[in-house]
Amino acid sequence: MNRMLDSQVRKLVRTGTLELVDAQGTTRTYGDGTGRKIRLRFTRKSAERNIMLNPGLKFGEEFMDGGFVFDEGSIYDFLELVFSSLKDRFPNKWMEFGARLRFATRRLRQANSQRKARRNVAHHYDLDGRLYSLFLDNDQQYSCAYFEPGETDLEVAQLAKKRHLASKLALKPGQKVLDIGSGWGGLGLYLAERCGVEVTGVTLSEEQYETSNRRAKERGLSDRARFLLQDYRTVDGPFDRIVSVGMFEHVGVGHFREYFDTCRNLLTPDGVMLLHSIGRFDGPGDTNSWIQKYIFPGGYIPAISETVPAIERSGLLITDVEILRLHYAKTLRVWRERFLARREEAKAIYDERFCRMWEYYLAASETSFRYWDLMNFQIQITRDQNVLPLTRNYMIEEEERLRAEDERALGGGAFKMAGE
Repeated sequence: MNRMLDSQVRKLVRTGTLELVDAQGTTRTYGDGTGRKIRLRFTRKSAERNIMLNPGLKFGEEFMDGGFVFDEGSIYDFLELVFSSLKDRFPNKWMEFGARLRFATRRLRQANSQRKARRNVAHHYDLDGRLYSLFLDNDQQYSCAYFEPGETDLEVAQLAKKRHLASKLALKPGQKVLDIGSGWGGLGLYLAERCGVEVTGVTLSEEQYETSNRRAKERGLSDRARFLLQDYRTVDGPFDRIVSVGMFEHVGVGHFREYFDTCRNLLTPDGVMLLHSIGRFDGPGDTNSWIQKYIFPGGYIPAISETVPAIERSGLLITDVEILRLHYAKTLRVWRERFLARREEAKAIYDERFCRMWEYYLAASETSFRYWDLMNFQIQITRDQNVLPLTRNYMIEEEERLRAEDERALGGGAFKMAGE
């Protein structure tokens, strides 16, 4: 086995039980012998070298291409073992140097012009729609669910997420709402139906655009919910409310000021905006090179410390901040389990390599939220600090009102998820 790789693994794995079998068949054991054994076997010597030289990119690639396999355990088990015990994000100088270099050049990879942004979105969101139906909830919510105490059901948690978001918008019937990055339309349709507002959703995904408008038509909401295949930077306002869920991660750090300047210009003087995004606990960083190449080109998970200055410089006011801890880890676990349960269907749509890529993406994402530095934040924003009540009681009251309506509708059979 590559001696440098052996040395690094020995530093990384102090607990648990890991067996590594090199391409020549030699087995080495790491950890303290506790827990379930994980046995990783290299199928070619080049995989050992590639992973040692560029682990951020090559570990995922070698898993996709069969450079190593698991005789016992899974990719999730391995990542959980490493991430849960790793105290130093960069355990050697080579990895630290690579991270610093990527950080210094991150704006180049995140230069999301309108043309490039559409191409990046198509890379991920215009995949065959059958893929997402394998693991998402009925409403096709492809963002962090909101698990209330004791709740484990994904459908219930995604409905709770929509209530939670709606309660912070302080909506009034007839208001005009802009949904930036509207996905498959679930949130916009919920707001139009439950809160009596007029929703305009924008997406750069043709798949999402077609699905959203079809859903609106099927549910008789086309007069109150329309979805456009359009960049948010080209939308005409004004709007009383703006909501953006899971889209800010695609903006890129060099476009933060442009994003909030645009939102300010689109918002009425007494308007309210709610931003929901994945965030970092550990401050500004860069996107993992494997994620950047295969999953979210041009994407970047922001730290609050670099988001707030962009909001302030745009002349907007932050009126509420909430951190959602571990909600996305729970969401991703359900997605991963559902995907693996229907893996053969995914393989029929694409191929084995794609399935390995998707499994790695879901496993790495979940362990990053569960053991490393990722979370979600919700920031409520206004142009005038006087437009909202002084306490958060109105959020609680509205959430309870919506809960009662949801329960009545679900109990009576009249309400169906947007995907049903």
